[in-house]
Amino acid sequence: MSESSLAELLRARGLRLTAQRQLILQAVLDLGHATPEQVHTAVREVAAGVNITTIYRTLELLERLGLVTHTHLSHGSPTYHAAGEDQHVHLVCRECGAIDEMDPELMRPLSDQLAGERGFRVDIGHVSFFGLCARCGNGEQS
Repeated sequence: MSESSLAELLRARGLRLTAQRQLILQAVLDLGHATPEQVHTAVREVAAGVNITTIYRTLELLERLGLVTHTHLSHGSPTYHAAGEDQHVHLVCRECGAIDEMDPELMRPLSDQLAGERGFRVDIGHVSFFGLCARCGNGEQS
């Protein structure tokens, strides 16, 4: 998202574009999948005075604006990524922490079955599978 687009979106909501907001959004875009702590580390490389509370508040604002979304990929902090990305299922390695993505269409049969039988609609962007990646599992299928 360009700086002018972000500024327009914020102004439409009665907010202003600050350097901190811009840095935080850029950090999420650059990192791909990042916890608030990882965003904080990246932002502090450019602006040392930004505190973790500002990171959390800004990520919440950016999510309300539809610019980022979050999912839970561990027991810790949520992980944020750009909302404009196609929805995807997360594959999280419990051993090394690697995060991979899977086409959500592979979930379609289960999603359709849950919708038909239980009226439950799956939010694909929040689906995560935990296990071992090929490297950590020595290529073994579990």
